[in-house]
Amino acid sequence: MPSEFSLVKWYMDCITDLGDVAILYCADLRWHGVHATYSSVLTIHDGLNETHSSMVSYKLSVASDEIHVEFPRLRVSGNWRADAAPVQRTVFENAAGSVHWNCLQPRALAHLRVGEREFAGFGYAECLTLTLPPWQLPMRELRWGRFVSPGDSLAWVDWKGDYSTSFAVHNGQTCEVLSASDREIEIPPARLRMDESIFLRAGRVGSTVLPGAPALRKLLPSSLFNIEERKWRSRGVFTANHHSSRGWVIHEVVHWKV
Repeated sequence: MPSEFSLVKWYMDCITDLGDVAILYCADLRWHGVHATYSSVLTIHDGLNETHSSMVSYKLSVASDEIHVEFPRLRVSGNWRADAAPVQRTVFENAAGSVHWNCLQPRALAHLRVGEREFAGFGYAECLTLTLPPWQLPMRELRWGRFVSPGDSLAWVDWKGDYSTSFAVHNGQTCEVLSASDREIEIPPARLRMDESIFLRAGRVGSTVLPGAPALRKLLPSSLFNIEERKWRSRGVFTANHHSSRGWVIHEVVHWKV
């Protein structure tokens, strides 16, 4: 029997040369005959961290190499233009459904406006599609991150639990993850070191991701809101055999306790 659950979740970000951050999330959920939308923006500007969320419909258009987003209620609009080839992968699949990761823009040229503020710099965009509920995933811990510099793009997934998988994509090439931590990612034959980290957010999902979506508490299991996450923005130094590059990293660790 095909799954009645569907969640399409978009993540897009932009980091300026100075390290100011704008992260956009938007999601479309269908389950038990209910259709819900969600959008959120997280910014760090001049050291001030702000998050705003809404369950009002958003606008998103995707062309071959460009993504345009508008969150009218949150006064957000943004444009991402691809600067690297896309890559996608089915991360998990069983008889009940699957998790499909589509990294449309491992490196992008991004420009967006949040209220009266503008952000421009390198960015990143991906879409995650789930056809089984996240509380049914065989996962205990997830590490995810992305590094972007003028010469390199790197994204990684390190999933641990009853089912485990780890992989990275460096400049369009898929490779294994040899080790992953809050400070370092190692792939063959390169290493990304992260320092000068600042928290973008930390805590339980109910208080960090979904405080602006109280209606979802009536639809989703309460245990889902107890998942713990920590997300950072860090400076990154990527070193391979014959070159190194510097850029910004956004990375997180999620502890799945449902």
